[in-house]
Amino acid sequence: MKMLRIPLLMVGLLLCSQGFAATAAQQAQQDKMKSCNADATTKALKGDERKAFMSTCLKAAKPTQQDKMKTCNADATTKALKGDERKTFMSTCLKNK
Repeated sequence: MKMLRIPLLMVGLLLCSQGFAATAAQQAQQDKMKSCNADATTKALKGDERKAFMSTCLKAAKPTQQDKMKTCNADATTKALKGDERKTFMSTCLKNK
């Protein structure tokens, strides 16, 4: 029985240590979750209203690649960019959004 405890303890320690090494993206998501949660609490939302609010709040926090493409493409079209000029603009735009 004692022999089983040591490996289990080691596995537990390994799993715990990995939880502390959050990436910047994970930290940003956690911060947004805290912010949205605080807003929902302030508004005293419950049940389905709270779920809907949290979903909208969290989606608004992080534009998808598809959203970025749409915005940058529309901007490039508005500016009537073509060829290499458009490629350069799109690359810069997608990196910045």
